[in-house]
Amino acid sequence: MTCYTSCKSTKRAKGSKSKTSKTIPEYSESDPYNNASNSLKVFTLQDRITDYAKTFVGVKYKWGGTTKSGMDCSGLVFESFREHRIFLPRISRDMAKKGLRIDRSQVEKGDLLFFKTGKSRRQAINHVGLVVEVSQSDIAFIHSTTKKGVMISRLSDHYWYSAFIEARRYL
Repeated sequence: MTCYTSCKSTKRAKGSKSKTSKTIPEYSESDPYNNASNSLKVFTLQDRITDYAKTFVGVKYKWGGTTKSGMDCSGLVFESFREHRIFLPRISRDMAKKGLRIDRSQVEKGDLLFFKTGKSRRQAINHVGLVVEVSQSDIAFIHSTTKKGVMISRLSDHYWYSAFIEARRYL
């Protein structure tokens, strides 16, 4: 089932009696996508998705959760993409079957990292993270853990480096 929302305002401009008048959005300095300086900053879809995901940092872990009251790793990724009208499978092992598989050296902001965090070799992929930053020496990704909830970690951390299986690109 697809759900649509309207971006049109239902409020009338002050002093207007017309039912067809539209309000004009106001400039807000707190909006990171508005830029009042002379330099132009382009915000990509990857920026918007990762910025949205970062709004969940600190949210506690909840198995199957997709809201600020609690979320799991795939719920965080699912919601971050869904907010931008990109619909991924809901669970990490199914996410790992879609998109374009890429080498770790090709990873960019907005790509997904997949992990096997259990001790069993037969275990399927069971964890996913969204890349939020790439430097020459490391990759930072946002994800949700059972102990600390939504947080940003680094692929260079021994635990995540050892559990890493593959990276995929959806954008």
